[in-house]
Amino acid sequence: MFLALREMRHSKARYSLIMVIMLLVSFLVLFVTGLARGLAYANVSAVENMSANYFAVQSDADHAFRRSQLSDTELTAARSMVGEKNATPLAVQMSTITADGADVKADITFFAVDMDGMLKPKVVQGDGITNETKGSVVVDSKLKESGISIGSLVKDQASGLTFKVAGFVKDSSYSHTPVVYINNLDWQAMRQGTGQGGSSAQQVPYNVIALKTTSSVAAQITSKLNNVEVITQKQAIASIPGYSAEQNSLLMMIVFLFVISGFVLAVFFYVITIQKSSQFGILKAMGTKMSYLAWSVVGQVLILSVASLTISLLLTFGMNMGLPDTMPFQLKGQTIGLTSVLFIGMSLLGSLISVAKVAKVDALDAIGRTGA
Repeated sequence: MFLALREMRHSKARYSLIMVIMLLVSFLVLFVTGLARGLAYANVSAVENMSANYFAVQSDADHAFRRSQLSDTELTAARSMVGEKNATPLAVQMSTITADGADVKADITFFAVDMDGMLKPKVVQGDGITNETKGSVVVDSKLKESGISIGSLVKDQASGLTFKVAGFVKDSSYSHTPVVYINNLDWQAMRQGTGQGGSSAQQVPYNVIALKTTSSVAAQITSKLNNVEVITQKQAIASIPGYSAEQNSLLMMIVFLFVISGFVLAVFFYVITIQKSSQFGILKAMGTKMSYLAWSVVGQVLILSVASLTISLLLTFGMNMGLPDTMPFQLKGQTIGLTSVLFIGMSLLGSLISVAKVAKVDALDAIGRTGA
């Protein structure tokens, strides 16, 4: 490490340039990773933040909530196996709403849930609603950008029903649309077209049953209930429209960034190593061990990688603070750790090419005695 630090101190301009390149590459990797994670969260946050870990859907629905239809029969059977509080129905309906005093139309997704169950929305502003409340909703805070506030009247264009906004929740999106929570009473009225607060003997089916249970019990439900399949939360998220295609494209972009960054850094250090071939040969002729020279090369890469990554993290967090709220961006500790380890790993992997070049340097060639 002494040789690595001494050389970096002597050639400040050269290694500063390399560090700038590594900084820009690592910043790009972190920023794109943050955008990918932000887009994913904006797409599935309503399902990701649910306390349920399994979902019962129709077996022929291909895991998609909106294609599934379940009745009270399946709900009763599921509750008999997991308990009353650990199974709750969920209905999903995408629609468009307008608001009094706001000219903007907003695409939203209705979530009809039991307001006493585990899917009850956590209100961060305003008031919640109960199962007996008629004509009131709790909406995602992103709808504030459309001019909607507490007390606003929003109209569902599909059913023609009007709802009063009682409160706001945070981070509740489905398929890139804000979620509007209604109770099952208004869901029945919306689907039956009986008018607000209407009733009918015929029950409107739900789309899915949210479950909080173990894998063994989930398997039992699948085997005992006909035409029902129990899927995990990850499977449910992957089946949200557009999620897999969007994330696969971004993942491919991130992978290519890692590969390109590793290739670029490997080329830079390889060129520098070639320029120093004679110096390495002289050191070998003096009896310097190959392990010491290899650690010198790898040490330089490690120092520059860690330093550039630290600065790029600070730049990324600084830019995130200046980004508009409409731009989805999210970097959690786990994502930062994984991205950092991969970046440093790719850098060190690229340095092995330089190490191999150093190992091939012949001491006699380096000191000009090739003809001896």
